[in-house]
Amino acid sequence: MPRWESDAQGRLERAALELFETQGFERTSVAQIARTAGLTERSFYRYFPDKREVLFAGNELEDHLVAQVEAADPSLTPFEALLTALGTAEEIFRPRELLLRRVKVIAANPALAERDLNKLADIADALARALERRGVEPGEARFVIDVAIAISRRATSRWLADPDATLAELVAQAAAELREAVAPPAPTVR
Repeated sequence: MPRWESDAQGRLERAALELFETQGFERTSVAQIARTAGLTERSFYRYFPDKREVLFAGNELEDHLVAQVEAADPSLTPFEALLTALGTAEEIFRPRELLLRRVKVIAANPALAERDLNKLADIADALARALERRGVEPGEARFVIDVAIAISRRATSRWLADPDATLAELVAQAAAELREAVAPPAPTVR
């Protein structure tokens, strides 16, 4: 076997996802993932500390969102800066089909769902620090992030189901729905 394999990490990720789907996360071993990818277990551990991390490796989304918040127009409110950043996430998302498959695998395994929540918490922490660097008080930053992440989750689930909509459009739509839910328009007086 050659010492260097082109796109080894991607092959491991695809092999793991396929095995997790067909035989389940718990019944899949690192050895099986490596073998399916045409690599060794040792190669697997160069990229991932354990089989769980195959689905969660990298900080591309976190890095992207933080950069977007930091580059946001200073005149935007913290909430607007976050929503704008979240609307650009599809620029770095993997193909929709892979994301849908990943979501199903995670939903079927409590340990993976817990890891997904931990990854989201890490992103929220990084975004809080980015807002604080913009001068937002820590408590307010955390509150705004929690609300923005709820909007993002709703928009992302819709985006995964609707290939014709952009994530930015769906983030704006979910934010408008929230605004209407918490401050419905005043009834018209006749």
